[in-house]
Order: sequence, then C-alpha cells, then structure tokens
Amino acid sequence: MRLIVYQNLRLVLIMAVDWAGYGYAALVASGGVIGYVKAGSVPSLAAGLLFGGLAGFGAYQTSQDPKNIFPLLAASGTLAAIMGKRFYNSRKIIPAGLIAGASVLMLAKLGAGMLQKPQQS
Repeated sequence: MRLIVYQNLRLVLIMAVDWAGYGYAALVASGGVIGYVKAGSVPSLAAGLLFGGLAGFGAYQTSQDPKNIFPLLAASGTLAAIMGKRFYNSRKIIPAGLIAGASVLMLAKLGAGMLQKPQQS
C-alpha cells in the first residue's frame, strides 16, 4: 500500500511493506530448497531456510519500523560475505553469484535507507 504525502510541494511515497526484503527472503529460502531437491544437500536446505527465515523476519521488522534493519542487515551481510567468497573461488553464477549479488543489492538498499532524512509526520 502506498501513501502519497505532499510536503513542501514535494511528492513523498511511503511504503508500508518491505517488498524487496520479502522477495530477498523468498529467493534465499527457495535457493535452499532447490539445492536440496537437485543435489540432496541438507546443509543447503538448512542454511537456505535459516537465512531465508531471518531475512523474512527482518523484512517484517523493517515493515513495522523502518529503523529496525538489523536482522535483515545481519542476514544479507553474512550471505554476501559467505556466498561472495564461494563465488570468488568457484566462479559459478548459480547459486553463489546470484545470492551474493542479491545480498549486495540488499545491503545497498539498507544503506540508502539509513542515509535518508527522517520523514516528518
């Protein structure tokens, strides 16, 4: 749901739900499930569901309070480091490059959100 607010002749869009965070969580969790189905990898399933659940919880927290980014920041930062290292060593786009890239984009989104001025209500 979007709320359009006009402040000092500027158009400000306020998003009530962190759709990017929920999409990221779904990508991470589905990656773990696909790793289990294709290769029978229980560690992929466990890590995907753990980090996907943490990212989903973080998206929920961010939706409730945009300042509470720490669960999503922890999940995306950890996955960016781990999967970035795996991508560097293997040079395989799927799954390491995809998850590392999505994690870096999520970190950039969270960083940009932290740098915005707080909205007056």
